[in-house]
Amino acid sequence: MEILQDKAIMLRVRNPKQLTTIIPNSKEISDNRVVVKWGIDEVHALKNLNIDAPSPITKQYSWPGQYTPFDHQKETASFFTLHKKSFCFNEQGTGKTASAIWAADYLLSIGKIKRVLVICPLSIMDSAWRNDLFSFAMHRTVDVAHGNKEKRKKIINSGAEFVVINYDGVEVVKEEIAAGGFDLFIIDEATHYKNAQSKRWKTLSKIVKDDDWMWMMTGTPAAQSPVDAYGLAKLVNPLSVPRFFGAWRDMVMHKLTQFTYKPKETAKDTVFRALQPAVRFTKEECLDLPDIIYTKRFVEMTAQQKKYYETLKKQMLMQVAGESVTSANAAINMNKLLQISAGAVYTDEGDSVEFDIKSRYQALKETIDESSQKVLVFVPFRHTIDMVTARLRKDGITSEVIRGDVPASKRTEIFDAFQSKPDPKVLVIQPQSAAHGVTLTAANTIVWWGPTSSLETYLQANARIHRAGQVHKCTVIQLAGSPAEKRIYRMLDDRINIHSAMIDLYKEILD
Repeated sequence: MEILQDKAIMLRVRNPKQLTTIIPNSKEISDNRVVVKWGIDEVHALKNLNIDAPSPITKQYSWPGQYTPFDHQKETASFFTLHKKSFCFNEQGTGKTASAIWAADYLLSIGKIKRVLVICPLSIMDSAWRNDLFSFAMHRTVDVAHGNKEKRKKIINSGAEFVVINYDGVEVVKEEIAAGGFDLFIIDEATHYKNAQSKRWKTLSKIVKDDDWMWMMTGTPAAQSPVDAYGLAKLVNPLSVPRFFGAWRDMVMHKLTQFTYKPKETAKDTVFRALQPAVRFTKEECLDLPDIIYTKRFVEMTAQQKKYYETLKKQMLMQVAGESVTSANAAINMNKLLQISAGAVYTDEGDSVEFDIKSRYQALKETIDESSQKVLVFVPFRHTIDMVTARLRKDGITSEVIRGDVPASKRTEIFDAFQSKPDPKVLVIQPQSAAHGVTLTAANTIVWWGPTSSLETYLQANARIHRAGQVHKCTVIQLAGSPAEKRIYRMLDDRINIHSAMIDLYKEILD
């Protein structure tokens, strides 16, 4: 096979007439050689004849955006264009969002699709998808369908080329989506569609037509159990799994008791065959990636949190107007804003007020589910630690806690188990309690539930996984819901000493 001037493919086949009959833009020349126009339709036709040809995106696309794509990102984008319905199992931090955007933009540019609907968690609608769309497809119209039903309907009907919506939002405007001319559906963190009996799954299966494009992306397709692959496979490649879930369960699981099942030794291979066509790159395979990747996830505060946050800001403004601001009182008030953002705040009387942490916890759980290795979760406030660990244990995620009141001997025991044993999967840590000295390279992912106000603690805490003995590339994820959190993360990333700039930071946040 030879590419001619990036416009045509020349190949030698046994039966040239069969090929020229099926593919209009082709011509037999001599010696059983055929020249075929190098276009996406022609490549798909060749694929149907069991002839593999590269996607024209590799040479006929400009790859717009802020940086040149890595090789694995180009390969991923190329794979997307070759498969109308497919999976991307690239590991977290490998840049699969950008790959999907480039592939979609290419299909838009050649007229193969008209509109794209991105379905993703609420926490990454802005921080990942909107930002990346503006970075890598800045020439496209983009909108985020969030808010009440009428607002979502208006955005769906706006005609924007890319529309981003969260899972639950799809149900709210399903009729509008079905009639909205979307012909490419990108499903991020697709494990949310593992249950074929859920309303979410049934809605998507009705919206996506046989001739539509659909790319499902997740780093861990069957993280909890082989049965989780069923719903995903049934959406992308329904012929790869039995018609009924029970038959699939019998294929991949041994029944021990009425309610207890154990994966079969062959389950992994069975799942692999079902979840095709698929592409996967691990961070270790992506040699051009940095050793540590920093990402942000926005988690919206509840109405109650916003009320407390704004009330406290008003009190702080009155305080600023009436007396001089010192570093000490600025730090105290700032700490209260961060407590509200994280999920629980102590009143002046010493009582605690808890807030709903569902949105923030969901972002954390999605990260844990996506991670191929263990995870460290840094939670700055003691009361919030209890709330987080209670949720983790309720969901069956093995975890241990490290904070100031845990004795040294117990800490050593927990650290040793984390490094050398399958469980615990997660360590929930008060940052100042494990920021120095200890090696925790069994994890390659850190989640900051909320920011610390100490630059030294932040850098040292991140170094727990990024040190000698680490064999995997690392990811640091920052969860943020309030302006105060976002500003502090920016300062930490810029390596600004927050304590020395506390008064300026305090006034900036009040403004």
